[in-house]
Amino acid sequence: MKNPLKVLSAFAATAAMALSLSACGGGSSQASSDTITYWASDQGNSLDDTAAKLKPSLDRFTEKTGVKVQLEVISWTDLYNRILTAVTSGDGPDVLNIGNTWAVTLQETGAFEPVEGELLEAVGGKDRFLKTSWSTGGAEGKTPTSVPLYGLAYNMYYNTKMFKEAGIEKAPTTWDEFVADAKKLTKDTNGDGKPDQWGFTAAGASVSANSHQAFVRGLQNGGTLFDAEGKPTFDSDPQVEGVKQFVDLMATHKVMSPSDAELSQGSQKVDNVINGKAAMMFDQSPLKNFAARDFKDWGVAPIPMMTAGATGDAGTQSHVAGINLSVFKNSDNKANAIKLAAFLTSDEEQIALNKAYSSLPVVTTASSDAAFQTEEVKAKNDALANHSLPMPLIAKEGQMETLTGTAIKNLFAKAATGTVSEDDIRAALKDANNQMAAAQ
Repeated sequence: MKNPLKVLSAFAATAAMALSLSACGGGSSQASSDTITYWASDQGNSLDDTAAKLKPSLDRFTEKTGVKVQLEVISWTDLYNRILTAVTSGDGPDVLNIGNTWAVTLQETGAFEPVEGELLEAVGGKDRFLKTSWSTGGAEGKTPTSVPLYGLAYNMYYNTKMFKEAGIEKAPTTWDEFVADAKKLTKDTNGDGKPDQWGFTAAGASVSANSHQAFVRGLQNGGTLFDAEGKPTFDSDPQVEGVKQFVDLMATHKVMSPSDAELSQGSQKVDNVINGKAAMMFDQSPLKNFAARDFKDWGVAPIPMMTAGATGDAGTQSHVAGINLSVFKNSDNKANAIKLAAFLTSDEEQIALNKAYSSLPVVTTASSDAAFQTEEVKAKNDALANHSLPMPLIAKEGQMETLTGTAIKNLFAKAATGTVSEDDIRAALKDANNQMAAAQ
């Protein structure tokens, strides 16, 4: 799942007011009764690739229902702001994709159809869906306003050729084994006295990816980003330790290139693994990149844990990542919008679409298809179903990601040019924690 860098603090109240003022106008005034509009997120190698892979499904929908779909695929850099604009103006699509970590923030606006009654019946009820994915549809205890569509989870991907050359026979299962292997894989191959092959690579300037690691590493160390009362605990000892483990890959263990501090896109770290510049990475869905580059020297394994076989919070390997589907409450063509939601979450389309995008079905009956029986998919399915938790389901989730992710981004920048102490990490997380507390 990809995530917003910013959430306006007063947005929910403003959007709700704007929605009530514009509701009589309808959100899809340009679409006729036999046409609905759909904003899809970029799930392929490009916007055009995403559209091409989605078109057969939408054609099947039109053939079955007679309803045409006006499709627009929107880049992740633009999608969140487009949604905000649509909500405040009341002029949006009938159906749209959202990153599932946005669900609670967008739920607060009141702009989206609650998943109950006709919509819930159309998608077959919540019991069809993977429990962890369904949990991302909205705030706990409230009726969800989004339905899971594509499932994702972090795994560790590695260059098998580099492992073989280093004499490593299997992927590490614990964090200590992971660090030890990363050191073996970090080498000076050209004899200039400096490493040019690295054990691990990450997009150190990616705010969202950094926030995911703060979440997972904190849980593995016994921490949490918020306490039971909802107060931020970014600078608790377990959270500091978890972030320190991640930043130390560059700052202390020197198994991560200093140049990674400048990487902001996940595709850049994927390139490093493909090109043999780094041996391991944590990623959600790099297979489309591997296939596009005809890269076959790769393996997959679960994210290392502090203790092999850990369960519960300590066994967390990923946040519940993925894409959800929402219907605009003020759609002029809601009946057909609901039909599309039902169609895209049907067993047949879940198999077709998730196969096309190398993602995971979110309905349990589709997961048994042969397309999802590879070792890579089985590992990802296990992570999503058994070793993942939703990012904190709060209205200011975006702000939380911005604060924690930026703190880690700045720590990597410091590590790239100097040293980073535990005090530095604690201070950075304390500052983020204070900003989060002030915003609540």
